[in-house]
Amino acid sequence: MMKHLKQFLKEDLGIDASFQIVGDIIIISGPKSLEKEDAERILEGSGTKTVCLKEGPISGKKREPKVTKVCGNGTETVHTENGCRYMLDVTKVMFSKGNVNERSRPARLVKPGETVLDMFAGIGYFSIPIARACPSCRVISIDVNPVSISYLTRNIRLNKLDNITAKVGDCRKMGLEDMADRILMGYLPGTDRFLPAAFRALKDRGVIHFHDVYRDEELWDRPLKILEAEAKKAGYRLEKVLHKGMVKQYGPRKQHIVIDALLIRA
Repeated sequence: MMKHLKQFLKEDLGIDASFQIVGDIIIISGPKSLEKEDAERILEGSGTKTVCLKEGPISGKKREPKVTKVCGNGTETVHTENGCRYMLDVTKVMFSKGNVNERSRPARLVKPGETVLDMFAGIGYFSIPIARACPSCRVISIDVNPVSISYLTRNIRLNKLDNITAKVGDCRKMGLEDMADRILMGYLPGTDRFLPAAFRALKDRGVIHFHDVYRDEELWDRPLKILEAEAKKAGYRLEKVLHKGMVKQYGPRKQHIVIDALLIRA
């Protein structure tokens, strides 16, 4: 359907666009506007319940999407991914299907009994898979956006989990010290400014999953130097790089990357 739909958009409607389907909602990206008549034809051809238009990038510290409904029956949906279910309103909270592999990867790494801090939890992109894969671990999920935490709370119930604690707030001001074995920093760009808070929350030994955006020519020297410098300031040493990966292209010659770093208090 995906291939045929892209062809339909271009050849039948004359729209040079990309799209993603979240639950039973299709989100069109590319055009500045979308006629309701065209949206109704997309609705019929895609088998979805609602057509939305992405009007710009995610913005603000609450990471709010610029998505509007064009036609259909509502903007709230349930999206299933890797066996996890996520309820969300696509016009109120972000969801990027391009990160699907990275969202599932940390869940395979968490060890029984770990305390995991998700500093930018959203609706549970990382928290839900981790809690589901490792019932004996404890997940502390924080987000500054109360709407995201509201959906995360609903998703905890939807996935029948009891090992996630969801909190609204700025992760730098939550007083979480020496409590985490593993920290997820799934925020970008500018994630490095949150590293001091991550080190305050880290136990004497632990893993930080550090996400950020870098230009091609900066990889991998610059992010590693930043991690080493911030670790030293906080009284840690970068013991080992466990993983380096490119999550997706973020722009021309820019990459969303992730580094899994094992850190030990010096």
